[in-house]
Amino acid sequence: MRLLLNSFWRALVYLVFPRVIGLSFLPLVIASALALGLGYFYWEAAVAAVRQTLETWYLVDSALAWLEGFAGSGFRAVVAPLLVVAMALPVVIAVSLLLVALLMTPALVSLVRERRFPHLERRHGASFFYSMLRSLVITLVALVGVLVTMPVWLIPPLMLFIPPLIWGWMTAQVMAYDALADHADKAERKQILTEHRWPLLLIGIVTGYLGAAPTLIWAFGAITLIFAPFMIVISIWLYTVVFAFSALWFAHYALDALTRLRAAAEPAPPPPPEPEPPHDVPPPLLPIY
Repeated sequence: MRLLLNSFWRALVYLVFPRVIGLSFLPLVIASALALGLGYFYWEAAVAAVRQTLETWYLVDSALAWLEGFAGSGFRAVVAPLLVVAMALPVVIAVSLLLVALLMTPALVSLVRERRFPHLERRHGASFFYSMLRSLVITLVALVGVLVTMPVWLIPPLMLFIPPLIWGWMTAQVMAYDALADHADKAERKQILTEHRWPLLLIGIVTGYLGAAPTLIWAFGAITLIFAPFMIVISIWLYTVVFAFSALWFAHYALDALTRLRAAAEPAPPPPPEPEPPHDVPPPLLPIY
C-alpha cells in the first residue's frame, strides 16, 4: 500500500511538469485531427444511418414515440446524434490510449528513471514493435468487450461498473507492460507483473474511472451537440491527461518495484575480516611477586 500511495502522489506532481505538458500536445493534435476529420466527412451519413435503423425497428420506434410525448417533439431528432457520439466515444478513448502509450509512455518512463532511479540498468526485455503490437491487440479486445456489453449499459448499476472495468483492465495491461519493457528483462517483468498484479489492476481501475469522467460532458443532451467539435477536442484533451497520469503512476510503481526486486536479489556482502593482532607489539610483562 505504501508503494501504491507513494507512486500515486508522485504521478500527480510529475503531471504538471513542463516536459509532460509538452509531450501531451502531440497525441492531442493527432487524435483531435482524426476525430474532427472523420466527423466532417461522415457525421451526417452516420446520423442518417442510425436514424433510419431506429425507425425500422418497430419496438424502438414505438418507444421513441412514447418518450417523445414526455420530452417534447425535438426528442427524436436528438437521439440519433447522441447514439453516434456514444458509439464513437469508445473509439476515441482507445485511440487516445494508444497514442499516449506509443508517443508519451517511453518518454515518461525515461523521465521517471532520470529523476528517481538514475542508476537503474536498462535490460531491454521487450522490443518497441512487440509492445506496439501487444497494445493494439489488447485495445481491440477491449473494444470488442465494449461492443458486447453495450446493451447491458442501459441497466444503471451495470453502467457504473462495466465500462470502467474494461478501460481499467486495458490500461493496466498496456501501461504496466510498457513501463517495464525497456528496463526489466523478461524474467523480471513476468515476476513483477505476477506478484503485483492486483495493485497494478487497482491502478488501472482507478484510472478507468477517471477516464470515464470526460464522458460526463456529453450528458447535458442537445446543448453539447451544438458545440460538438469543441467538446470533442476537450474530451480528447481530458483523456490524454488521464492516460498520461496513468502512465506516470505505472512508471513510478513499476520502476520502484523493479529497483526493490533487484536489491533483494543481490547477494549480501561478505562480513569484513577480523583484524589481526599486530606482530611488533611485545607481550605484556608478568607481574613479579
